[in-house]
Amino acid sequence: METQSMSVLKTRNKDNNSSLNTFSTYKRLYNWQSRIIRYIAISVFGNMPSPIQKNISYIYGRMFETHLSRFIIKPYCAIQFKNSKNYLSFFKPPNNKTSYKTFQDFFTREFKNKPKSSKVPVWACEGLLCEADKIRNIASVNVKGDIRNVETVFGVNSIPDNYYFTNVFLHNNNYHRIHSPVNGTITRIQRISGDLVLLRPWIYINEPSLPAFRNERVNIDVVDENNKIWYLSIVGGPGVATILMSNNITKGSLVKAGQQIAMFRLGSTFCMAAPKASSKKINEPIDVCAKY
Repeated sequence: METQSMSVLKTRNKDNNSSLNTFSTYKRLYNWQSRIIRYIAISVFGNMPSPIQKNISYIYGRMFETHLSRFIIKPYCAIQFKNSKNYLSFFKPPNNKTSYKTFQDFFTREFKNKPKSSKVPVWACEGLLCEADKIRNIASVNVKGDIRNVETVFGVNSIPDNYYFTNVFLHNNNYHRIHSPVNGTITRIQRISGDLVLLRPWIYINEPSLPAFRNERVNIDVVDENNKIWYLSIVGGPGVATILMSNNITKGSLVKAGQQIAMFRLGSTFCMAAPKASSKKINEPIDVCAKY
C-alpha cells in the first residue's frame, strides 16, 4: 500500500540521487576535499568551546528566520524538486499559518494529510540511510580523548547485542519532523548538551555516525506492544535553533506508529537502536512512515 509520503518522494529530482552517489563515491575514494572539510568540521570548529559553536550556529540560523528568507523558497524548490508546485501541494505552513513567512517555515512544513502506513513498525523520518548494522558491530569513537561507545549516542548504559543500529541523515530539502516508529509508550526523554559539528556523513567516510556521538541531541525511549524498547536519538547540527518536542509528548505518553513526536529547526540526523533489522540498505532513501 503506497503512503502519501511515498508519493511525495516520487516528486523529488535527481538531486537526492546525487547525494547518494556522493556518499558512495566518498566511501570508495577518500579525496582531498573531504579531508579538508573534515579537518575544519572536527579539528577547527569541533574544538571550539560549545558556547562559541552555539553562537555561530545561532547567527547562521537566524538568517533563515527573517522575512527576507522567504524569497529563497521558490528558487530552492525549483532546484531541489522535480515538480516544485506539485511537491509543495502535499504540505502546508506550520502552526496554522496561511503562508510561508520565512525559510524556517518551509523547513518545518507539515503534511496537509498525516502520512499513514498499514505496516508497523515504520520509519520515523525522511532522509538517507548512511549506516546500518548490528549494535555490537558499531565501533567506538574518540571524541576529544574520550572513547565513546554506541550506547553514548542514546544516553544509556547498555543496549542488547541483538539490536540493530540505523543512522538517517536528513538533507536540507527533507521533511524535518520525527514520528514514532511503533505503537507504544514513551518511557524516557533526555536532552544531552554537546557540540554542533557538521553532519554530512560523506565527510566522515568510515565513521558516518561520528556527529551523533558528540553533538547536542534529544533521546527518546518508546516501549512497544511487545515490551521491547526502541531507542531514538534526534541529533542536532550547525544552524539548529533547537529540537522541539511535539505538543503533549511527555514521559508516559501513549503514541501510535506514525504519530509526530518531535521536529528540528534546521539541520539534523536521526539514529535508532531497534529490536529488529530493517529491509533497507545503506545509501537508500528513507521515506517517513513507510514500512521499516
